[in-house]
Amino acid sequence: MKVALLQMDIALGDVAANRRKAGAMLAEGLARGARLFVLPELWTTGYKLAEIATLAEPEGGPTLAMLTAFAREHGVEVISGSIAEARDGKVYNTCYAIDADGEVVAKYSKIHLIGLMAEDRYLAPGDSKALFELSFGPAGMIICYDLRFTELPRALALAGCRTLFVPAEWPASRGAHWRALNVARAIENQLFVIAVNRVGRDEHNIFFGHSLAVDPWGEVLAEGSADGEEVVVADVDFAAGEEIRRRMPVFADRRPQCY
Repeated sequence: MKVALLQMDIALGDVAANRRKAGAMLAEGLARGARLFVLPELWTTGYKLAEIATLAEPEGGPTLAMLTAFAREHGVEVISGSIAEARDGKVYNTCYAIDADGEVVAKYSKIHLIGLMAEDRYLAPGDSKALFELSFGPAGMIICYDLRFTELPRALALAGCRTLFVPAEWPASRGAHWRALNVARAIENQLFVIAVNRVGRDEHNIFFGHSLAVDPWGEVLAEGSADGEEVVVADVDFAAGEEIRRRMPVFADRRPQCY
């Protein structure tokens, strides 16, 4: 399956401009044969956190409507990247999984909020993981800073997850960690990891790019540049993961009673 990773710059706080850009990138990925599309974190707003309550969309808002319509019209699957979502008087950093009929099959709100980027001042944390099925098998999603917390990807893997999606806005100042952690999560959990990071800069950070698709053996199948907007298309054989698990049966050798 061809997977399109939409590595985009984000116009801070300009929701309409960001939707237009994403629409053009979705069209490019479609023209290049992609059947699965993945967007980055908070791509409609960027980290305009002081205004996030005003910029946030309600559940089922226009951005989600745009993505579900795209999936339904073209018979493709979409991982929405995350959207600032208003519900119950709070704002959540929320990602959706959308099937080829344009139906939402799962949503996930970021559990771990990073104080270094002031998320905990403006956003509410989620409280549950997301495991779901799409055409290529069982999958899960985490968001950016969640990548540092090994327990969450491991819990998803133990529940049957075979592909992990990671939309992010990861800064260049911690760029080496981005690549190392994504590859480590893939190897230790024997998962495909599809991680989409933004490029460009905001008021406080330069972002790292390097969106990447990693197989369960830790091989990088495709990777974006450090600073360029691009649609990275990865050719992913999702069935190959089971052969890797048979070859190296790590999960059968676990001894959780000891730890």
